[in-house]
Amino acid sequence: MIEIPSDLHPDLVPLAFLIGNWQGAGVADFPGTEKCNFGQEVSFTHDGRDFLEYRSHSWVLDEEGKRARPLESETGYWRIGENRRMEVVTVRDQGVVEVWHGELAEQKPQIDLATDAMARIPSSGPYSGGKRLYGYVNGDLMWVGEKATPEVELRPYMSAHLKRVVDPREWIHEVKDLPDDGIAFFK
Repeated sequence: MIEIPSDLHPDLVPLAFLIGNWQGAGVADFPGTEKCNFGQEVSFTHDGRDFLEYRSHSWVLDEEGKRARPLESETGYWRIGENRRMEVVTVRDQGVVEVWHGELAEQKPQIDLATDAMARIPSSGPYSGGKRLYGYVNGDLMWVGEKATPEVELRPYMSAHLKRVVDPREWIHEVKDLPDDGIAFFK
């Protein structure tokens, strides 16, 4: 179920499905880099203004599914304009800044984005643009990213399946008069 916070800016109502904390796993694979499974945490938050704040942290998973080392971190701001047009700005820890444009699909929670502009520091490595597709599917957030370099044409490089994470602080106020021993609660 998608909840719309009472203090959400009215322009952001179509993006309410993104709000919250998400965790999951995915696969990264691009020529010239190590293919790996990764874990990811993503958050979309708001403060009443006309944008969502976005944060993403991912890490390489070892063969046992444990965190091996950091993979990527990224922060940004997501806006929606007229005619469901998306405007997104992101900064990645590798030294890449991207401006994304796209749209929120009609009648379904799906967002298509493509880079409109990007800048990078020399040590960030080759990069010439990308595309992303985000979708809210059966209560989960799924995404796939494509990227291009001067040597490699646009192709998928990362995808993940994320599940909403519930923070107990969000619902603890609803638990009233819980017995001290906890056992009586089940009787």
